[in-house]
Amino acid sequence: MALPAPTDAELDTAIKARLAILGIDLDQLPPGTTADPETGAPGRDTVMASLRSFMRGSVAALAAYQLPAPDGTSPASEPALSQQRAPMLYPSIATEWRK
Repeated sequence: MALPAPTDAELDTAIKARLAILGIDLDQLPPGTTADPETGAPGRDTVMASLRSFMRGSVAALAAYQLPAPDGTSPASEPALSQQRAPMLYPSIATEWRK
């Protein structure tokens, strides 16, 4: 069963919560869709509409992407292989700082 698409209100709540975690306050933007004439900052409603569009389109497409499995891989193990980390170019650098 497919999940229903989130409503605008649900997306607004998720977006504002995520931005608040990052320390971004949308209330500092001018209200409405009109940009601030002094700074050129977009209106709050314009920003929210853009972020909702991004969440509905790009995030879903990125979340659905799976790396291709090598030829000859059984279909049952393809999802697990696509979740593996990519090999590091210089693994010694990363392992040293984790000690």
